[in-house]
Amino acid sequence: MLAEARYYARMMRGCRDFLRTPKIPDPAAAIRERLANRENGFLDLMRQVVFANPANPYRELFRWAGCELGDLETELQRDGLDATLKRLREAGVRLSHEEFKGRKSIERGGKTLQARTTDFVNPLVKAAFENMSSGSRSRGTVTRPSVEYQIYREAQDALFMGQFLQPDRAVGAILPILPSSVWLHRSLSCRRNGHPIEKWFTADGSWRESGHYKLLTHLLVAETKLLGAGIEGPTFLPHGDFSPVVRWILEQRAAGRPALISSPVSLGVRVAAAALESGADIAGTLFLCGAEPLTEARRAVMERAGGIVYPRYGISEVGWVGCSCHEMTTGSCVHVMRDSVAVISHRRLAPLSEVEVESLLVTTLLPSAAYVLVNVEMDDCGKLEEATCNCDFRAMGFTQQIRDIYSFGKLTGQGITLLGGDLLKVLESSLPERFGGTPIDYQLVELDDSSKAVVELRVHPRLGVRSEADVRGYFLAEIRRLWGGSLTYRQWSETDAVRIAFAEPYVSGGRKVNSLHLLASPDRRPATDGR
Repeated sequence: MLAEARYYARMMRGCRDFLRTPKIPDPAAAIRERLANRENGFLDLMRQVVFANPANPYRELFRWAGCELGDLETELQRDGLDATLKRLREAGVRLSHEEFKGRKSIERGGKTLQARTTDFVNPLVKAAFENMSSGSRSRGTVTRPSVEYQIYREAQDALFMGQFLQPDRAVGAILPILPSSVWLHRSLSCRRNGHPIEKWFTADGSWRESGHYKLLTHLLVAETKLLGAGIEGPTFLPHGDFSPVVRWILEQRAAGRPALISSPVSLGVRVAAAALESGADIAGTLFLCGAEPLTEARRAVMERAGGIVYPRYGISEVGWVGCSCHEMTTGSCVHVMRDSVAVISHRRLAPLSEVEVESLLVTTLLPSAAYVLVNVEMDDCGKLEEATCNCDFRAMGFTQQIRDIYSFGKLTGQGITLLGGDLLKVLESSLPERFGGTPIDYQLVELDDSSKAVVELRVHPRLGVRSEADVRGYFLAEIRRLWGGSLTYRQWSETDAVRIAFAEPYVSGGRKVNSLHLLASPDRRPATDGR
């Protein structure tokens, strides 16, 4: 209780300090300067944080790689940042997701090093806020951004989000309340950038389940009003009902103000599905979506409702990695935000699989970054390539793009492994085509217990499907069509390894619906949207 009180006291102080700090007067100029000095910025960060501290795990990795500060400076001047990072990765200066999380020791060439996530915290900054990653497959990671970081991110938002926030747009959001602080950062930045969030919707349970979070949220909203910010308080949605969002969009549309909805991808899908089911015309609505992969199936639902979809790509421990531009209207494509991160890719086998993926490795560049990271895998993959658009951002220097982004993972059971990307096609396309609904109405859960059912396929009860045999038979037949699926089909059929549950999908701590909810043991399953 005391720790939680300190947490919220720090958040309120951070909110005050942020609002008292002036905005960057010329965001475009500040970002151009960062782009022009990527190599020097990275070198300074390595000098101050890594090479000046023998206890930093990266210092040891650089030593094992035979790279001293002078060598690094020479390579950066000669070859540039991205080429240098690729050579460093080959030399062992890198971290897997498991190594970064401290769940696996760092081993290179017979040498071993044990590290924790906290070993990579940036000692140059003073924490002002606190965020928690959703922990879809783990307990999550605490990230403590500084005021300086939030001020720079505000400048990035002014540049990238500003292209969508024309004066005639009504801005709405679907975001969770505390303990998530995303709503606070986004609301404050939007208001300071001149495009306040006019309506904030949230689906966060009853007063009995989350009453103290609701109270603290209202206190923070009240504090912003006292400080002159006056951000919008939350409007709570009825259980499983997104029609209030649709009604708000229609009201704004009738007033000649098309809406922009900022939300996780799956909640944007829920809004679009509610519009389609009611026959509401929400054509022209912009969906600015992040927090989870934008698959073709999810994009298709929002576009069927008349929405225009633009993805963003962020990582809790890193911040924004990519944002789309006006020309990126298909697929899941974003500009790499090269001012604050460097991204390289490496072709590798997905865990316990013979399928190769283009794993993305991220390096932080800002001196105000919460973590100082070099070539860290976050278990995300995508196609990293030259940007193909002709937008202003590409002209500024945002010349890289990532497309087809998703989090690769594994679904295991009885010694058999299937790649998450292949399963997504079944869950988000095949099953909705056969039984109706949307991509977020189906979820595959890997059970980490002693029961004989190794996976549970959850089907939303609102679809009215009743036959477990029909669903199981169709699902297994689709599994059989996948790479390596024949063996899976035979073994799972013989052992009755698939359990069908007509129940709402689980949501993660970030209020996301992930089609693959891995290692959800019965004693660790998070709450559903309807509690």
